[in-house]
Amino acid sequence: MALFDGSVGQTTLYAVAAYAAFLVFRKVTTRSPLDNVPGPAPDSWLRGDFGKLFARQPWAYRQGMNQRYGHVWTIPGIAGSKWLSVSDPKAMHAIFIKDMDNYEEPNESFLLMLGPGLLSIKGTQHRRQRKMLNPVFSTKHLRDMMPLFFAVVHKTCDAITSRVEVAECSAPEIDMLGWMGRTTLEVLGQAGLGYSFDPLTSDRPDAFANAVKDFFPQLAQTLVSRLILPYTEWMGSKEFKRKLVEFIGTQNSTVRRLTEIADVMHARSVEIFKEKSTALSQGDEALKQQVGEGKDVMSILLRANMLASEEDKLPDDELIAQVSTMILAGMDTTANTLARILELLAQHPDVQERLREEVMRASEQYGDGEISFDDLMALPLLEAVCRETFRVSPGVTTLLRRTVTDVVMPLSTPIRMRDGTLADAQLRPGDVGPGRAVWRPERWLAPVPAAVEAARIPGVYSHLMTFIGGSKSCIGFKFAQLEAKVVLYALLQRFRFERTAAPYPSIGDGEPCMPLRLSLLHGRK
Repeated sequence: MALFDGSVGQTTLYAVAAYAAFLVFRKVTTRSPLDNVPGPAPDSWLRGDFGKLFARQPWAYRQGMNQRYGHVWTIPGIAGSKWLSVSDPKAMHAIFIKDMDNYEEPNESFLLMLGPGLLSIKGTQHRRQRKMLNPVFSTKHLRDMMPLFFAVVHKTCDAITSRVEVAECSAPEIDMLGWMGRTTLEVLGQAGLGYSFDPLTSDRPDAFANAVKDFFPQLAQTLVSRLILPYTEWMGSKEFKRKLVEFIGTQNSTVRRLTEIADVMHARSVEIFKEKSTALSQGDEALKQQVGEGKDVMSILLRANMLASEEDKLPDDELIAQVSTMILAGMDTTANTLARILELLAQHPDVQERLREEVMRASEQYGDGEISFDDLMALPLLEAVCRETFRVSPGVTTLLRRTVTDVVMPLSTPIRMRDGTLADAQLRPGDVGPGRAVWRPERWLAPVPAAVEAARIPGVYSHLMTFIGGSKSCIGFKFAQLEAKVVLYALLQRFRFERTAAPYPSIGDGEPCMPLRLSLLHGRK
């Protein structure tokens, strides 16, 4: 009898779930050094403050707690457990660089759903993948990909233009979050994978795009990934864990939807991988006939993998996992940031006009041609707008780490404990920590303040933690920067953006959206 057939299978799965529950119970009933760290009382013993921490709009909660408790405070976690919120630069330097081996990333959900990609593996395996992928995202390759970026963005501009022209009013409402999502997916498809997901003509959604967009919202809604999956790392094969999740899915619609998302993403990833591998085996001419003409990230990666030594080669399952990983990490994050930039430009029409003037002046030098990579990256106000939005509204709002040994986390300044003493933060194995509100791009047109320099914030980009730092930093942050600038450069030459009644990039609890009023600029089509 197969392990998961009939009552034997259910008994086994219930036993696994019961054991995971026991581990959670043992953890939360043991006293922790975090018990002495200040923080709010939980809304619920079972869910803690997760409903606030991972809400669609978590900013009021997080800012309020930071103002009340400072740079380190405890978050009420699941089943009475405690997490630690850290925004101290010295602590972050220890977490992400100096003592990073003491703080591992809880990646069980990613490993189970995406396979062994860069987001989900660690140790030697992660270092090998990083070594192979780092050159693929170099500035040299980005220069070659820039025409692909512009080709996609011009299609987006044409599609939006056609909808504005047929509208009954001169400045109709357009969901820019939806269009930014479709654009970033197609840019990642063509420049990243040499594959086209969306012709950007019809309004028919792509199943893969819907799966990617739905991944994180569904993951945030279920406690399974935090109650059970962290304790399954040693529990046999991936197939066994998959069966465990499938069984839970029979009882939970969110877990069932996550399983469907994983299947859709894996099937498309295999399709793309096989298509690229076949073309590569047929030589450069076959690659040139494909989307991206062999200049895309996946083609470059597969060529490099063929030439690598045996010890550095990546097996097929790791290469396949990079497809979903690349899209998942780069689509919604950049799309949300772009929608937020457009909303902020609509809120600050003076900044929008100044940025448009900068873009127009730059474009006039090139006539009908496209701006060069160096000139685009050197536009000062465009850089300032991007930096400031990355700072205020990062695409990823929470970074999770779990201690694997007893540590004393160093702090720039000690924290006042519940008992009145001053101390650094003491953590035991298994403790978890998730990573000025005014948007003012002009701050980046002046030299960085001495206090910011002295803080030594360990990010790879502009004294920010938006793209993290150290060996786990975002490998595609230059790709995201270039993509955002190309999109804004093209859109601002064609459209003026104005606010609607919607105050956030979502309305109520329904489908996320960012409606803005768009009008065509005279003579720009």
